[in-house]
Amino acid sequence: MQKAIIGRKVGMTQIFDDAGRVVPVTVIEAGPCAVVQKKTVEKDGYDAVQLGYEDIAEKKLTKPEAGHFAKSGVSAKRILKEFKLEGTELNVGDIIRADVFAEGDIVDVTGVSKGKGTAGTIKRFGQHMQNHTHGVGPVHRSAGSMGANTDPSRVMPGTKLPGRMGAEQVTVQNLDIVKVDAETNMIAVRGAIPGPRGGFVFIRDAVKNV
Repeated sequence: MQKAIIGRKVGMTQIFDDAGRVVPVTVIEAGPCAVVQKKTVEKDGYDAVQLGYEDIAEKKLTKPEAGHFAKSGVSAKRILKEFKLEGTELNVGDIIRADVFAEGDIVDVTGVSKGKGTAGTIKRFGQHMQNHTHGVGPVHRSAGSMGANTDPSRVMPGTKLPGRMGAEQVTVQNLDIVKVDAETNMIAVRGAIPGPRGGFVFIRDAVKNV
């Protein structure tokens, strides 16, 4: 059965494996999550469950949101996320905790990367700076040639230019679960995941699992 859960990034640390080697890990507070809605092939054309995470005051909901939670009989949640889980045995009202995963599982983690604000092409795309000699002047980090001059007489779509950097959805695939603490709902994942401390992340079984 495929598995998924919503969590919050706590931060990074390191632990030691059985061989005494240092393993860098990201700690995630995963769950508890409630199943708010279930979709089936017969009714909706595909199998999926909608999970809710972190309680929120009902006065902060819109009327459609309040009705959605009232229909499912689940308390109001801050985050809702739908996961396509084939062959799932979960039903509305079920609670999912961190122990749905086990040590050694391979997962994909999705989060929103840190926002860097407006950035130039050097920081944003790793482009080269201009020469520091031969009369270049104080424009070493400015964009150079953007294409032909007379024809087509415009900057082509897709040209890499300065703009907003970060604050976009990023998925890191094939991460190992190093440790699961069922009592505190903590999951330690090998390596780094997107987002700042306290950011929401979505964990599910690896799609590629290679």
